[in-house]
Amino acid sequence: MTPPARRFFDDIEVGEEYESPGRTVTEANIVLFAGVSGDFNVVHTDAELMKTSSFGERIAHGLLVLSMQAGLLSRAMRPYATIVSAGLRWKFKAPIKIGDTIRVRAKVIAKKDGPEPDRGLVTLARTILNQRDEVVQEGETDLIVERGPA
Repeated sequence: MTPPARRFFDDIEVGEEYESPGRTVTEANIVLFAGVSGDFNVVHTDAELMKTSSFGERIAHGLLVLSMQAGLLSRAMRPYATIVSAGLRWKFKAPIKIGDTIRVRAKVIAKKDGPEPDRGLVTLARTILNQRDEVVQEGETDLIVERGPA
């Protein structure tokens, strides 16, 4: 199977929009992320204590969900010829609980020439929504993208 062709800077248009399929956040996701990251904060790992909290149960790590959105977005669009992520401005707006289903909406909001002539900067606005269409995280990412063959 041939992998999808990468999209170069000049092929990307301001205003393009993408929406991912959904993905349900599981207890296994949270437990595995705690192990990988070393973040065993009780809000993620202590079910009994969290029953008495304002959340009423454990919540997912914000950085876990930020990571999940990257994977979800890759399922919604042809990949860019990205060289590097150059910036992130992000807000964590609401908790994500075990069993919540998230999806990502993204829009190309800016493009400009890059630091070198063979690349450009693409800015994506990204919004993570839960199954009730509530915004749980949002922000912007800057990507350095190859201009492609001359």
